[in-house]
Amino acid sequence: EVQLVESGGGLVQPGGSLRLSCATSGFNFRTYSMSWFRQAPGKGLEWVSGIDNDGRRTRYADSVNGRFTVSRDNARNTVYLQMNNLTPEDTGVYYCSSIGYWGQGTQVTVSS
Repeated sequence: EVQLVESGGGLVQPGGSLRLSCATSGFNFRTYSMSWFRQAPGKGLEWVSGIDNDGRRTRYADSVNGRFTVSRDNARNTVYLQMNNLTPEDTGVYYCSSIGYWGQGTQVTVSS
């Protein structure tokens, strides 16, 4: 059974940082690219970042480029999203995804 489990969300003040994790199981993690998405309240799903299977290539949405960093640990079957200099516009539920599977999401709230 494929599972993706996000963690690391929470409430943070503007300018703060969070590190999200997505622990996976049930598929050959090291052979697949991974993506992060988010959904802000009342809005649609937005692609945030992606990383190739070996971690050599990463991509970011313009809205997060320069503030977020995606990485992965193929030995731990886990992908990460380091989020710095957070703004209220980053508030939402963050999901990891691969090969058509999705995690349950983790809530990120940026507020003073």
